[in-house]
Amino acid sequence: MSPLHLARRGLSRRVDLLPMTPLEQVRAGRFAHRFTQLIAGLVLYGVSMAMLLRSGLGLDPWDVFHQGVQTHWGVSFGTVVIVTSFVVLLFWIPLRQWPGLGTLLNSVLIGIATDVTLRFLSAPENLAGRWSLLIGGIVANGLAGALYIGSQFGPGPRDGLMTGLARRTGRSIRLVRTTIEVTVLVLGWLLGGTVGVGTVLYAVGIGPIVQFFLPILTVRVHPPTRVVVPASVPEASAG
Repeated sequence: MSPLHLARRGLSRRVDLLPMTPLEQVRAGRFAHRFTQLIAGLVLYGVSMAMLLRSGLGLDPWDVFHQGVQTHWGVSFGTVVIVTSFVVLLFWIPLRQWPGLGTLLNSVLIGIATDVTLRFLSAPENLAGRWSLLIGGIVANGLAGALYIGSQFGPGPRDGLMTGLARRTGRSIRLVRTTIEVTVLVLGWLLGGTVGVGTVLYAVGIGPIVQFFLPILTVRVHPPTRVVVPASVPEASAG
């Protein structure tokens, strides 16, 4: 399949993400394919986070928060990511949401992959190298998000918090997402997290990148226990 064909496919296809219970996600078929894609996406997500960290040019809002907490805690960056993930999952309880397999693996594997990558990836000494890590990290992050979202094993803790709050409050996804990310960005900056040009580029670029890859990478499944209407997703994000 040519790159041009893939591009047209990514820009034109609808994204059909089926609303499924955790058990339905496991039984929905093509498990080996989906599970492999899920793991690949989560590992790549952690690698991309390490790339953004080593660039030193700015982080996405949640990672600004993670880095700010790390400066006061004295543990690894990945440990902060894992602990934050499980704290966020506690907020799922009043929202009456159940984590899927992908949610739980997201909570653990991304932090581990970030720490492992940071051990082997050094910060470039020149500006060109830092920009390469920044741009490459943003693209890899969008691809990783599309991989694990497209596996249809449930949202990550932070995305689940966003969609759960939108459903319970009746507010738009865009408004809820913006409110959450501005809040964690400000908190992270106050705690000492890195805000820079990379933060702006991530905010502008991550949505279109995920939306490009998601139609290509979404695995079509059929929930085994009930009939559902696919939800058309015009805009998706990772986290």
